Amino acid sequence: MQRVALKIDVDTLRGTLEGVPALADALHRSACGASFFFSVGPDNTGRALRRILRPGFFGKVRRTSVISHYGLRTLTRGLLWPGPQIGVQAAHVMKAVRDRGFEVGVHCYDHVRWQDYVARRGQAWTRRELDRACLAFRKALGTPPEAHAAAGWQMNPAVLRLESFMAFRYASDTRGHEPFLPSMENAEGTCPQLPTTLPTLDELIGVDGATAEDAAREILRLSQVPLPQGHVFTAHAELEGMALRDTFERMLAAWRAAGMRLVALRDVYASLDLAALPRDRISMQPFPGRSGTLACQAARIVPS
Repeated sequence: MQRVALKIDVDTLRGTLEGVPALADALHRSACGASFFFSVGPDNTGRALRRILRPGFFGKVRRTSVISHYGLRTLTRGLLWPGPQIGVQAAHVMKAVRDRGFEVGVHCYDHVRWQDYVARRGQAWTRRELDRACLAFRKALGTPPEAHAAAGWQMNPAVLRLESFMAFRYASDTRGHEPFLPSMENAEGTCPQLPTTLPTLDELIGVDGATAEDAAREILRLSQVPLPQGHVFTAHAELEGMALRDTFERMLAAWRAAGMRLVALRDVYASLDLAALPRDRISMQPFPGRSGTLACQAARIVPS
């Protein structure tokens, strides 16, 4: 039976407080598994405005109605004063999701800082950000995170070394087609990557006039293309948990009607033969529907 692992990225305070409970309710009603990856430090979403000169960024903002989806208050956080600490103000939501049986992992400390800078930073900067993220996660939930999903699919080679050193069971930092052991430049990681295999709704909405329902149908179609370990779909609490909630609930119903199992990433990890995973290279590449470049599973360097 084909399966789709549901990965929920949570980027903002509002997304945590409002989007996460709504998603948890929808997933519970549909008896679906899912993995929630939390941003746990300051919500500095307003500082993302500096991306406005990045090629493709303004077009994505216009296509996906970012202001209406995120709200003006969220989009100005961190501009005039420090952003609120998500792991402090929303710890009760994170605990509630975990206690309902959903997998929880760490997304990042400061989403904007990681997404904008990690690709150009080194070991010390990256270690500091991951240490902050793990500490804030532990303070919020009482236990260390066992899985990591990089904000914005942004990475550098130091991430691979640190994920191995910090004993994450797996990471989901990349876009690709199957689980693998990662290499990037001169670094090799021992922490398996479970890449996102399907496009996201916001990457498709507005392209050639596509509506949210058009985007959902395309994702559902692509998810029926078989992969040995199934697909991974990434949703965002700020979108699928709020403005696109109805669309996402219809996707859940359609997947279930098609006989697909909707699971957490930990279920994919538990089914892997780790000794048989291929070693593939990660490279930063342009990606349809996104501005800038993303960490992508590239050419295989050791045959499986």
